[in-house]
Amino acid sequence: MPLTHRPVRAEDVLAICNFPQTPKELFFMFPKAQYPLTDDQLLASIAQRSDSTVVEENGSVIGFANFYKFEREGVCAIGNVIVSPKARGKGVAKFLVETMVGLAIDRHRASEVQLSCFNENTAGLLLYPQLGFVPFEIEERLSPDGRRVALLNMRLLTQAQPSDIPCA
Repeated sequence: MPLTHRPVRAEDVLAICNFPQTPKELFFMFPKAQYPLTDDQLLASIAQRSDSTVVEENGSVIGFANFYKFEREGVCAIGNVIVSPKARGKGVAKFLVETMVGLAIDRHRASEVQLSCFNENTAGLLLYPQLGFVPFEIEERLSPDGRRVALLNMRLLTQAQPSDIPCA
């Protein structure tokens, strides 16, 4: 069955909270959260963000992402990207990121879509350039265990044209 996407619903939150299997996975998805991810932490993030979206396959939620920055005719930044452990390596993240890029263009007329990826997130570092994202900045961060890590900020320039369409 093909992958589909829709806005997140309250009943999806518990499933999404179970996607990060380790503190490291949660750090990649949501650096400010404390492991294990709780519904309160995720709901607070959803409330502050835009376009929280899930990917479904056969009626099961298998992916999640949203925008932590969303400017009209400017920049949208994708965050909280996570795929269910049972669905990894099957193209779900690619579908999810492509879906979010589409939402950035269609709903926000974004001329640029950004995302960030930690240097230890090999899957992300291999995927995002395949989708056209290029690094533009590296920030030093601390991992939950206090080690220095690099956060690669990447961007994709879109073909969105300025218009008078307001943000959704």
